[in-house]
Amino acid sequence: MKKLVPFLALIFGLGLNAQIISSSKWTDLFSYNNVLCIREDAGKLIAATENGIFYYTPSSGEITKLSKANGLHEVKISAFDYNAETKIGLVGYINGTMDVITPDGITYVVDIPLATGYTGSKKINHISITGNQAVISVGYGISIFNLDKKEFGDSSFFINAGVFEAAKESVIKDNKVYAITSTGIKTHEINVTIPIYSEWTTVAAGTFNNIDIENGNISYSSATQAFYGDGTTFTPVSQSFSNVKDIAVTPQNIIIADQNSVSALTLTGTPVKNYTSPEVLNTAWFSNSQIYAGSYLAGILNENSQSFKPDGPYSNRSYKINLLKDKIWVSTGVRENRYNHPQIDPRNLGFYFFNGKEWIYPSYFINNPIAFNVLDAVANPSNDKEVFLANYVFTTGKGFFKMNYNETSKDFDFVKFYPTPNDFYNRPVGFTYDDKSNLFASAAFYYPAATMGIYYYDRSADSFISKGINAGAAQKPIFYEGKLWIPAPRNNTFAVVDTKGTTSFSDDTDYVLSESNGLPSGGNGTLSVAIGNTGDAWIGTDNGLRVLPNASSEIANSPKLEPIIIEQNGLGEELFRDAQVLQIEVDSGNQKWVSIDGGGVFYLNPSGEKTFLHFTKENSPLPTNSATDIKVDNKTGKVYFVTLDGIVVYQGDAVNVTENFGDVLVYPNPVVYANYKGNVKIKGLAEKTNIRITDAAGNLVHQAVARGGYYEWDLNFKGKRVASGIYFVLMTNADGTDKATAKIAVVN
Repeated sequence: MKKLVPFLALIFGLGLNAQIISSSKWTDLFSYNNVLCIREDAGKLIAATENGIFYYTPSSGEITKLSKANGLHEVKISAFDYNAETKIGLVGYINGTMDVITPDGITYVVDIPLATGYTGSKKINHISITGNQAVISVGYGISIFNLDKKEFGDSSFFINAGVFEAAKESVIKDNKVYAITSTGIKTHEINVTIPIYSEWTTVAAGTFNNIDIENGNISYSSATQAFYGDGTTFTPVSQSFSNVKDIAVTPQNIIIADQNSVSALTLTGTPVKNYTSPEVLNTAWFSNSQIYAGSYLAGILNENSQSFKPDGPYSNRSYKINLLKDKIWVSTGVRENRYNHPQIDPRNLGFYFFNGKEWIYPSYFINNPIAFNVLDAVANPSNDKEVFLANYVFTTGKGFFKMNYNETSKDFDFVKFYPTPNDFYNRPVGFTYDDKSNLFASAAFYYPAATMGIYYYDRSADSFISKGINAGAAQKPIFYEGKLWIPAPRNNTFAVVDTKGTTSFSDDTDYVLSESNGLPSGGNGTLSVAIGNTGDAWIGTDNGLRVLPNASSEIANSPKLEPIIIEQNGLGEELFRDAQVLQIEVDSGNQKWVSIDGGGVFYLNPSGEKTFLHFTKENSPLPTNSATDIKVDNKTGKVYFVTLDGIVVYQGDAVNVTENFGDVLVYPNPVVYANYKGNVKIKGLAEKTNIRITDAAGNLVHQAVARGGYYEWDLNFKGKRVASGIYFVLMTNADGTDKATAKIAVVN
């Protein structure tokens, strides 16, 4: 276990006093639509969703949220319960870990016991808290968790005739566990014989899915029927159901969530209130004589079907992101099997749109029979209401879509579909606009040679024209200095198309780089590309990283790509050797953000020889260690990390770096050793800054050249930390035409 009280101060409390959860550097763009469980404390509803928890107070309308960006340790929540008396909540995850949430902080529990020989899913199916104990239902059975000690009891799983018996859901009553198994509800005292399956007693035979308890009152349900009782005798309620999703018990009521309706009953099964929902439901709650339904797609619904949730995308599945002004477009499609086959989500998602104020999901995609696997969604920089989509499928719907945003309806109107020919070939991948707002696209398996396809949108004819290039498949292109730069993920090549500044293919010059140009030997394809602020092309492959200096001019000269060599223990080592480089992004200071498949995200200095930061799912809010896209908003410094499990945002330091100084900021300042032992950070610098640091007597203690608008000083002079005192930072830009000064107070 490890304990975390995030960043500044995580204050988690659900009592009478309002509390604020805050974070300094990270925010999330998670979806809070899919509500899995609802609990309550003093009039505040607590909703567990896929990637986080949110709190909704009906009396005030206040909504706050808690996620991996500000305190939780994981994403993909699979179970949740909360005890209003002890103010303790338990969050269970698909990977088998838990968070224990208390008013004092959040404790991460990773030591959940696994039965010897068990190799199945670690997913936590259900959590139920009774007093200071919680029963955790998992694939091998149940485990008892002690809340005050934050640890598990001994030998709490059970086996059925040598086969592990999964527990769907379980509760505790009077030191007994009631567990839903594949053959019915079984019970056993919490003692040394609990692991022995033959010692368990069947209290209800049949197929059941849900169970809950409050003050000794137990209710459980099958798909079509619900029961209530005291643990020994159970009585069916008078209502029947079509597809029960969840059952909850409060001190006064039983709440049954059917697929599209909610029934609130007394503890003896008498109907109190019903609600019919326009949305598919997962769960429900009854508070202050009001029904609150937890939906699959719309957060918490009240009895008027009003939706309450934190604003966010329609779903968490995300692949590529595009930023323009204050707007965001997120595509959801994915390719698998070496970037070959579409991975169509059963929800048939399209793209998400943030209009600068709120997230919008186009109604066009809801219940649409077309199969969508949208790999890219881009807006016209000259008219951001016009959006093009690249739909990578093998069925009807393969091709490009044009849609227009309607500000009045806050929705997208379908305009036109441009099918690409030959069902299995010509698979649309991604878009880029040139500096004249001309739209180009890439496609994989261009017919008939299964090579790379390049498309141009002819606006006057309202159609796409195309040509093929002898490179393997295609990734999303980028445009730089009159050329299209296109990775090829299906063989060890990389394509560049010199458009000559025209939209005609007839005058193009095509270049295809291969191993003979220095791509890593033994590779199967190039995956990503970015152009640095000095004109160098950074090319990510599935087998390492290569750089082409002065790329635009050198591409015509049979260039040689270069690896980046860093020093490790006195020896030269190739940066990211043998790694799959999924994405590269350059900020305004020419620093590089690099996503490595399974390795997280690295933040490098302009040359790549120094790593400033390394974010992983273990040390940051990243949902996974494979970011499929990264974008930097140079106006704000925000860095967007896109993963298949959701999007998080990091507040970076490089903001609109120019030849001159911006607002220079030194932090922390003063530097008190007892409170902070890291480097002093200076931001707002010029693109190239000459730095001299002196003590109060004018003695030079440090000098350096900073690039990219940002610098860190380790407070050392001749190998030792400087003495307490005031230090002066004297700075000039590259040509000496702009100057800046700052003071740093050091307290040892």
